[in-house]
Amino acid sequence: MNKYLFSSFSISLSLGGSHLAWADAVTDWNANAGKAAIAACLAPAPQDTFHESRMYAIMHIAIHDALNAIARRFRPYVLDTRVPSWTSADAAVATAAHDVMVPLLGQLPAIISPTCIAAGIASVEADYAAALGMIQAGPAKTQGTMIGHVAAVAVLNLRAADGADTPLLDFNYPEGTKPGEWRFTPGLPFAAAPGWGQVTPFALKEGAQFRPGPPYAVTSQRYAADFNEVKAFGAKIGSIRTEEQTQIGHFWAESSPLGWNRIARTVAAKINLDSWQHARLFGLLNFALADGYIGSFETKYYYKFWRPLTAILLADTDGNRVTTADPNWESLDVTPPFPDYDSAHAVDGGAAAEVLRQMFKTDRVSFTACSYTLPLPEEQCGGAKQVLRSFESFSQAAAENAVSRIYLGIHFRKAVEEGVEHGRKIGARAVEHFLQSAD
Repeated sequence: MNKYLFSSFSISLSLGGSHLAWADAVTDWNANAGKAAIAACLAPAPQDTFHESRMYAIMHIAIHDALNAIARRFRPYVLDTRVPSWTSADAAVATAAHDVMVPLLGQLPAIISPTCIAAGIASVEADYAAALGMIQAGPAKTQGTMIGHVAAVAVLNLRAADGADTPLLDFNYPEGTKPGEWRFTPGLPFAAAPGWGQVTPFALKEGAQFRPGPPYAVTSQRYAADFNEVKAFGAKIGSIRTEEQTQIGHFWAESSPLGWNRIARTVAAKINLDSWQHARLFGLLNFALADGYIGSFETKYYYKFWRPLTAILLADTDGNRVTTADPNWESLDVTPPFPDYDSAHAVDGGAAAEVLRQMFKTDRVSFTACSYTLPLPEEQCGGAKQVLRSFESFSQAAAENAVSRIYLGIHFRKAVEEGVEHGRKIGARAVEHFLQSAD
């Protein structure tokens, strides 16, 4: 059973600040990317996790390939070149990160305000100036900034036509009419990211590669069990949730890419990895996280299964004698404007846990994490009463992340359980096929 506590102390390994004492340039820029995403209003609650996850993955490709141009430890993803070994690795990493994030932030869709975009870019520019200011001027620094720039250009060119410019809001998407078919969320009359499943993946062959089987038929006993579970535990008013279950729901509501990258930094801090190993770790992690959204959204719009909110409001039409409609039922969290099955949050948790399990050669790693999405500011990361949750393994964290969606009232159990398995397959493919040892 997970323990939770309220701490008035700041635990450095649990936070996502811009510069951590234990971090090298790679982990610094992983944290900087999260800070820029928050400044740009992509996170901490999932505002646009699609472009957030894509930005992290592209940035870490550039970082990985720049470092492996200096010393070939792992196979590059796109840039296959060599530069002198005396080249400044820190300058290469900083420039690769900067030269990816600034243009990608500038290309964010119109749902992100210009003010937010400007703040995100300013965050990156400030961190870049600080990073370069710590590196002694000379040929090594010059060469490092050059290869960082070349790596960024190479991966940006590779991803320029990947389909990420697909509209994120479709007000004309056809709603379903039959039992089990997805409808718009009340007050949100659109489908979010219906084309994201066709974006070019980073590690998958295609978004549909590991698509799970169908959801339960709405007339089945298993569906009825899932229905009654989320109806009881996920209600905004009158729920049977415990206080801890409510906390779990809010804790894991955070953007998956933001939260799982912070967990990876926390665990990596306990192990003596160098910049090249960090580059591979964060590269594979973010391939899996980005592909988790692509794979899940391909699945969502393939099956187009209704959300618990719709199911509970319309239960008198589903043909199932064990389900009962409640016209006043509301989910604890706002029901997202896209189909239920499978849960992208659960997919990303499964994907991240599998990458971390394989990279650290064990699932049994204990760690403590915080969140930016608990109800009160003082309960969030860095707050005076920040909430910390402790885990004994990556799979335990992924399982809690998955079930949190039931406590929020926004997913059926089938969607979260299949989501975790879907994610594990994505994470395994990333590790087993990409950024392999150069030997």
